[in-house]
Amino acid sequence: MKLPVYLDHAATTPVADEVLAAMVPFMAQAPWNASALYAGGAIARDAVEKAREEVAALIGAAADEIYFTAGGTEADNWALKGLMPLVSDGRPHALVSSVEHSAVLESAEALGRQGWEIERLPVDSRGLVEPESVDKRITERTRIVSVMAGNNEVGVVQDLRSISDCCRKRGALFHTDAVQAAAGLVLDVNELGVDLLSLSSHKIYGPKGIGALFIRRGVANRRWMDGGRQEKGMRAGTTNVPAVVGFGAACRIQRDMVAEEGRRLMSLRDDFVGKVLERIPDARYTATTAPCMPHYAHFCFKGVEGHPILIGLDAAGVYASGGAACSAGSVETSHVLRAMAVSDDWARGAVRFTLGRATTGEELDYAVSVLDEVVHDLR
Repeated sequence: MKLPVYLDHAATTPVADEVLAAMVPFMAQAPWNASALYAGGAIARDAVEKAREEVAALIGAAADEIYFTAGGTEADNWALKGLMPLVSDGRPHALVSSVEHSAVLESAEALGRQGWEIERLPVDSRGLVEPESVDKRITERTRIVSVMAGNNEVGVVQDLRSISDCCRKRGALFHTDAVQAAAGLVLDVNELGVDLLSLSSHKIYGPKGIGALFIRRGVANRRWMDGGRQEKGMRAGTTNVPAVVGFGAACRIQRDMVAEEGRRLMSLRDDFVGKVLERIPDARYTATTAPCMPHYAHFCFKGVEGHPILIGLDAAGVYASGGAACSAGSVETSHVLRAMAVSDDWARGAVRFTLGRATTGEELDYAVSVLDEVVHDLR
């Protein structure tokens, strides 16, 4: 076994060899601008459209419903803020779950500064949004509801189909941030009933800096960036052909293996969780009674703080996270754990382990031993 043991795949994944191989020609031998009129431009355009089809196939969408972005954060921003100039009747209302990624929460706050009424949906102690809560809060002014598919901190999976039924019945658009869920779940936009869905390449072994927003046909959403006519006139900017091609390759690989790999990771994860709880007293697995993405294992350890645990793990060659990677350095209690009514004495000891394609049982056994020693020493 080689160190480090990487258990932070929710933060980012390594670029797969096949993905890198697909990208290299478009960085060197064929560095063409996809907007160019000469033959090289046509080659680049064809590669982009093939990648668009691969991204669409991952989530059961049509290719013309996929718009490339610079990542999941931009896709979340576009999904919500793209509605801003389209609503002029009265004071529009939006519902967002209280456990969303900051990209959704802060986009909703931006709508609030433009006169929208923003309401946060509560979750129960398991981290789940109850469909009845959505149905009760939707009004005739509700334009959009945003509930993430799988939580980026604790891994809890939401009942999107039931929530989308509430939205459709009341005429509200439904957006889901599926950035993390795409790494561990089979997704189909038609089965889920979503109108907008956000993706990010680097969570599924693709390159960083590229993502996508699914916008269902017929859903009104404004031109997002002004300038050129790229992305069917909706998002200006020179197309990042190598990254788009890599994203497409990553989606093709993920689609072919997600179900089987999900089963493998769930078995490893369940064994890992059992050993942690058996060996370490006052440890709590956060998603005990809720459906959870197969590669997630989030714990809270009573009487210790997460940051020193992570330092101790790092010193022994185990890489993990305190929660959201984009919040690393924050010492505040996680808003997700607060929303789940986890008390501060537990929440302060939060640590997230996320498994990946290369994760082995031997690595996880080593992580258990190190974690046990680190927590014991800190206590």
